[in-house]
Amino acid sequence: MVAQFGSQFSATVAHSAYTGGRWSAGELAPLAEFAMHPAAHVLHYGSTCFEGLKAYRHGDGSVHIFRLDRHVARLANSARLLCLPVPPADQLESMIRGLVETVRDDIPEYPSALYLRPLLFGTDANIGSAARPSNDATLYILASPVGEYFEKGEQALRLWVEDKQMRTSPHFGQVKTGGNYAAALAIVTAAKARYAVDQVLFCPGGDVQETAAANFLLIDDRQVVTKRLDGTILPGVTRASILELAADLGYTVEERDIGLEEVFAWVSQGEAALSGTAAVLTGVGMLLHDNDEHPVNGGQVGPNTIRLRQALMDIHSGRAPDRFGWLSAV
Repeated sequence: MVAQFGSQFSATVAHSAYTGGRWSAGELAPLAEFAMHPAAHVLHYGSTCFEGLKAYRHGDGSVHIFRLDRHVARLANSARLLCLPVPPADQLESMIRGLVETVRDDIPEYPSALYLRPLLFGTDANIGSAARPSNDATLYILASPVGEYFEKGEQALRLWVEDKQMRTSPHFGQVKTGGNYAAALAIVTAAKARYAVDQVLFCPGGDVQETAAANFLLIDDRQVVTKRLDGTILPGVTRASILELAADLGYTVEERDIGLEEVFAWVSQGEAALSGTAAVLTGVGMLLHDNDEHPVNGGQVGPNTIRLRQALMDIHSGRAPDRFGWLSAV
């Protein structure tokens, strides 16, 4: 039995430090609390980013990491935009592979997985450096056996549509940083308490973007439509994979701006879903906006969402051939 998502950890971590203009060799160490100077840059100025990716155990016992290269590249992009030292791609890949190999006995049977969390943060001890990047940094990689992300499992989700407040600053939505999640937390918490929803769909000024932790897609028998990558949303690796799979299965794929009225019209006949490493592809059953309810597919996960989710899961699990080259064997 896998514990609540993200609350259970393997006993080993991988880590490296950036000091004096270079990265130390990646090392494995026991999971433990660590000391940090109270003036560390990350604690005062938010210089931190992270990734989330998964390793899966196939039926033959082999272990595979999903889209390792894309996650490494996205961490590098986040680091650059936060003015943090960028870990060399080959070193980060090697550290992730080494950690997965070391804790491979912790990887649960599919559809559960080993969730991997690389975390990069600035460590300069200087509270006068608000306008300067951190010269020193630390990289940690955690491993966590996980099951379903949403407590409802595969049931359709309820979303509150927020059309006034933003999830984060417009130019920074593409960065996977803790500050973005913190910025949305009060809005999500309030919506959950007031409307009994699972998440909030941020649509400032009617521009349909994403939820606090997943990309948003509109789906029907012919099309998959999602917000274009304009810097306001995270370039989700699962999002990219779903779009590629959809095109391969014959759907028309569109990445463009989407307005709220289009969404409400769409869900009267079509489907909606959230995509992410944790969420995979989870159907939406209800949108709540102002005093109105907009049921999606009769409140049930739609057949096209199920089809696309299954196609992706078949690659995760090894039940379908990896025609796209997305799996890295460990």
